[in-house]
Amino acid sequence: MSTDGSRRARARRRRSRAFVTSFAIVIGILAVLGLAAAAISVAQGPRVTGVQVDPDAAVAASGSRMIITTTQSLQEITPEQVTVTPAADFTVDTSGRSIGIRFALPLWDETDYAVTVTDVTGIGGGPAATIEESFTTPGLTVFVLTRSAAGDTIFRTDLVGDAAEPVYTHEHIEDFRATSSHLVVSTVDDDGLSHVIVTDLDGTGERDLPLPGDGVVSNLQSADRGNLVGYTFTDASISADSGRESELFTASLNAAEASEAPTAIERPGGDSRVGDWRFVPGTDSILMITFDGALTLASSAGGEPVALGNALTIEGIARGSTVAVVQRTDAPVAIDLATAEETPLSATDPALGQLNAITPLADGSTLRVLAQLDGFTVSSTSVDVVDAEGVARSVFAVEPTDTLMETCVSPSGRYAAFLVAPDVVDNPYDGYLLPLPERVQTHVVALGDGTEVVTLSGFDISWCQTPPRG
Repeated sequence: MSTDGSRRARARRRRSRAFVTSFAIVIGILAVLGLAAAAISVAQGPRVTGVQVDPDAAVAASGSRMIITTTQSLQEITPEQVTVTPAADFTVDTSGRSIGIRFALPLWDETDYAVTVTDVTGIGGGPAATIEESFTTPGLTVFVLTRSAAGDTIFRTDLVGDAAEPVYTHEHIEDFRATSSHLVVSTVDDDGLSHVIVTDLDGTGERDLPLPGDGVVSNLQSADRGNLVGYTFTDASISADSGRESELFTASLNAAEASEAPTAIERPGGDSRVGDWRFVPGTDSILMITFDGALTLASSAGGEPVALGNALTIEGIARGSTVAVVQRTDAPVAIDLATAEETPLSATDPALGQLNAITPLADGSTLRVLAQLDGFTVSSTSVDVVDAEGVARSVFAVEPTDTLMETCVSPSGRYAAFLVAPDVVDNPYDGYLLPLPERVQTHVVALGDGTEVVTLSGFDISWCQTPPRG
């Protein structure tokens, strides 16, 4: 080997040793810095690195989440450590560096929310930290339906009432429901046969939902979960010996299942013709009253039904609750559908008037329609919030010349919508299968103080879980 080659080899070895030494020093410095940073982080306690929350979803549907990510893996957070202002029901979970807060019900619109989490500690120990985050929810939008000789239109509007936008028009709309992602519209053709049309929320993407056959759809409803709708169906040709009458069906709105035939809900060993029914909020279960008066809890996915005695009507099931209010033959009662435990409702002062309808609220109170009678004539009608002890507070009144046709509560429980037919004597009914007076108004009222927020022309505000009873 030449002298020059030996010198080059020794130089390469020196450079290699220098690189290794420098690399080791850099790694050592980074390790020291990392340990120092970790030590500082532990010494400071967990700090927030990111917050995920969708205010639009939070006011539209239950189950929205706020996820707070921190610098450390965390000890388990309990509900007692979390405060939401204004107060809202929630659950909390901890996963690694994140805290998840799930809101049980939709939040109030146009509201500043503050979330505080106290005594937040890392798994590795160190001091506790307090986390404070906030967000603001947007205003609400709703859908309403108007009928006219020129065609029926579903409008989207805010609660100011001056921004109504038509999203879907058809010659004959009987009823519709709005889900988180779809409009489900019950229509009737020139032959008197029903069709169920599904669109996106802006009215586009129209498609037909398969029906059990040629016939009439009524009592259209949508579930809070599972993209599920249901309706009662009666064949166009029916006799004493053949044909389906008021049979209950459910159908999926999921695109992959859109072409599948609807599922019949039957009551083994008894009459399956349904007079009244509801989806149980947050589940795939159905509460129904059949023509023989039997009150039954059934599952749209199958399973053994549960008999709950007899009832005349289902008054309602509050969102975020499994407690149903039903009218027994002698009095209204509340039934916890999770346990079948039954509780009589507190009575209101008879001086307030005759009880006509009840709408349960998520906080355990009820919204009751009370009518004062002068003989057989209604002299006045009021709607009162009634607490568990029967104490009533009026939030809405109806003129003697008008008729209250339906009461619906917003998903958050902040508002109620009252469907009123004004001047009912001079307000003739239309010729639809679900007949309504030609002029109807929806009054939106804040339940906290009874303030009227807006009056909208039309009916079927998208808070309603069932159609008007006519």
